[in-house]
Amino acid sequence: MTSTSSSPVTETILNFIDGSYRKGSEGKSFPNVNPATGSQIGLVHEASQADVADAVTAAKAALTGPWGKMTTAERVKLIAAVATEIERRADDFLAAEVADTGKPRHVASHIDIPRGAANFRMFADVVSTMPGESFNTSTPDGGQALNYTVRKPKGVVAVVCPWNFPLLLMTWKVGPALACGNTVVVKPSEETPRTAALLGEVMNAVGMPKGVYNVVHGFGPGSAGEFLTSNPDVDAITFTGETGTGQAIMQKAAIGVRDISFELGGKNPAIVFADADLDKAVEGLSRSVFLNTGQVCLGTERVYVERPIFDAFVARMAAAAQGFKPGVTGDRAYLGPLISAEHREKVLGYYRRAVEDGATVVTGGGVPEISGAEAGGFFVEPTLWIDVAHGDTVMREEIFGPCCGIVPFDSEDEVIALANDTVYGLCASIWTENMSRGHRVAAAMDVGVCWVNSWFLRDLRTAFGGSGHSGIGREGGVHSLEFYTEITNICVKL
Repeated sequence: MTSTSSSPVTETILNFIDGSYRKGSEGKSFPNVNPATGSQIGLVHEASQADVADAVTAAKAALTGPWGKMTTAERVKLIAAVATEIERRADDFLAAEVADTGKPRHVASHIDIPRGAANFRMFADVVSTMPGESFNTSTPDGGQALNYTVRKPKGVVAVVCPWNFPLLLMTWKVGPALACGNTVVVKPSEETPRTAALLGEVMNAVGMPKGVYNVVHGFGPGSAGEFLTSNPDVDAITFTGETGTGQAIMQKAAIGVRDISFELGGKNPAIVFADADLDKAVEGLSRSVFLNTGQVCLGTERVYVERPIFDAFVARMAAAAQGFKPGVTGDRAYLGPLISAEHREKVLGYYRRAVEDGATVVTGGGVPEISGAEAGGFFVEPTLWIDVAHGDTVMREEIFGPCCGIVPFDSEDEVIALANDTVYGLCASIWTENMSRGHRVAAAMDVGVCWVNSWFLRDLRTAFGGSGHSGIGREGGVHSLEFYTEITNICVKL
């Protein structure tokens, strides 16, 4: 059965396969809940194994159809049109994202939706100026040969997305995949299916060939996620999410030797030296700890502060945390909910564990008082701890909530060792007015991204990714081309 949705905040969220919206063939569905109220706002139609197979088949067929026959210039023009259409329908995408995530509108309107469009436009530009290699080679008989490379699409790419920035992180993968000539099957998080489904309307509006962009809804094991990642006609898998899920996907990808690109968990440190501009540091870290209610892979959950300014920093951060109000009003002072009741219980479990392990709660530590419709939402208090040991659970495991432990340090060597003592390696931030120290300490961080006197300042052309348990590979700018294309070297004897 096919039918098209008429509203971005519709009660029915359908799969998008081969250019059409479809219910799941087995009739299964699951509730879509608004985290800000805890109430059901829609029904998501779950894709069966046959539906996922249909999506992959459609994507594979599109590689040799009109899409596969397009020139780079024609393809780039179409992808740029996708960006323009997202911008034209920005209010629709904003409504869908806020309904799914419960996040304050000011967050989604300034970050999620603009980046969703920018990801398509930037990668269209990158592919338009895509570099190649050529070498003149001497041959054994004294002649010459020309070696040069051509890049070709990898094929069908499975895009498995998280729920914290659904449109932003999905288009971060779909943009370069399509720009390089691949086709995609997207499996959005079951918590946040709307914007991925809505993007199907955009694809049809700009004339994207059928089968190039597909969306299947469902869960992980025994559902759409497993069906997609284990499908042998999927040529590559890109995933952002929790490390354990990444390990499970990696096992599936090993069958058939499929390529992977993973951006996984983190336990990211920040280092604040005594010579830091305290205003800048507190402003930056109040964002990196509390933005999106701490549900940011790049967020900071470990803060190391040089002892002479420790007390002043803690007091300033506590004031910043106490300035947030629970809710989703458009004002910057509002802190939205966690994504689900299950995730809230996980975060509150860490809040309890911190106290059990001897931490002192500076502020927060529980559930805020809230009235009205949002009383049923999944809110927690922004929380800071001191008197935490480096080996405590809340300093070792990723919490993914609005909280951090603050620890004093006395020397540069000591804090570098503390910051790097983790299985993760996603990002870090350094706060100092001594730029020699800033460069030196940043280079010593075992992470994929390190900011100095800033956080989340992104140039989309730069390499992005993590090391250790934080991921495999790099994406962004030309670095994405390494994953989304295959290189053939051609050698011509002259």
